[in-house]
Amino acid sequence: MGAGIVSRCEAAKHLFEQASGVLGYDLLDLCVRGPVDKLNLTSFSQPALFVHSAAALKELELKSAQDSGVNPITNAVAVAGLSLGEYSALYAAGAIAFEDGVKLVAERGAAMQDAASSQPSGMASVLGLELEQVQKLCDDARQDGEILQIANLLCPGNTAISGHQKSIEAAEALAISMGAMKYIRLPVAGAFHTNIMTPAVSRLKAAINACPMNNAKIPLYANVDAASHTEASEFRELLPQQVVSQVRWEDSLRAMLADGIEEFYEIGAGRVLAGTLKRIHRKAVCHSIGD
Repeated sequence: MGAGIVSRCEAAKHLFEQASGVLGYDLLDLCVRGPVDKLNLTSFSQPALFVHSAAALKELELKSAQDSGVNPITNAVAVAGLSLGEYSALYAAGAIAFEDGVKLVAERGAAMQDAASSQPSGMASVLGLELEQVQKLCDDARQDGEILQIANLLCPGNTAISGHQKSIEAAEALAISMGAMKYIRLPVAGAFHTNIMTPAVSRLKAAINACPMNNAKIPLYANVDAASHTEASEFRELLPQQVVSQVRWEDSLRAMLADGIEEFYEIGAGRVLAGTLKRIHRKAVCHSIGD
C-alpha cells in the first residue's frame, strides 16, 4: 500500500516521511513491505490508512492542477469517511492539521487495539441478506452473555456484524443457511463499533480534546447520525461515540444524494465507496483515487 503513490508524487512521499517522524517508525516501509500481520494490527493500520489517504489527496490535488487547472478539493461541497476514514475527511475539510491527525489516529488505533486484546472478538461482512435478516442472524447466533450486533450499514445487501469471537463463529453457518451469498471474516483486531470498544472511549476522548481542531470548511456527514456537521465542538462529541456506534454509511450517502451531491471522489485504499454507491444510486459518478 502506498508504493504507487510515492513513486509518482514526491509530495506524497514527504507526507509519509512526516508521519514517520511523528510515529517513530518507518511507516512507508511497513506499508510497502509489511509484514502483513503487523500492518493488520489496528494500532498500525489506522495511521497507515490515514496517511495513505492524505497522500492520495495530495496527488489528486497536484495532478488536477497540472492537467486541468480544476481542483476537486477546493470545489468540494462536503466530505464523509467510513469509520477511520472520518478522520481523513476531517483533514480534507481543514478541521485538523496533518501531523495532529497522525497523532490522533495513532492514539485511536492503540486504544482500540488494547480494548480488542482484552477479549477475543471480531467482525464479518454478510452479503445478500436484508437488514431484518441480519438482525435475526445476530439474535440467533449470539452466545450467552456475548455481544453480536450490526456494526456497519454499508448498502442494501452488504452489512458488517461485530461481536465476541464465539458468536462471530456461530453466525457463519447460520448466515449461509439463511441464504447469505457470502460470509467474510474481516482482518481486523476486534469488534469495532460495539460496546466491546468502551474502554477506548475515555482514552480517545482525552486525545481528541487535546488535539487542535477547527470548524470544517465544508460539512462532514457523520457516521453516528448521518447528518452534516461543521463545528469543531460537534466533532469532539461525535468521534468518541463513533467507536461504539453503528456506522451509518448508507444513510450518509443517501443524505448527501438528497442534498444534491451526485459526483464523488473516493480517496485512499479500496473501492468501498464505488461499490456501495452502485447499490444505492447507479447514476452517481465516483472517481476512485489511490494505488
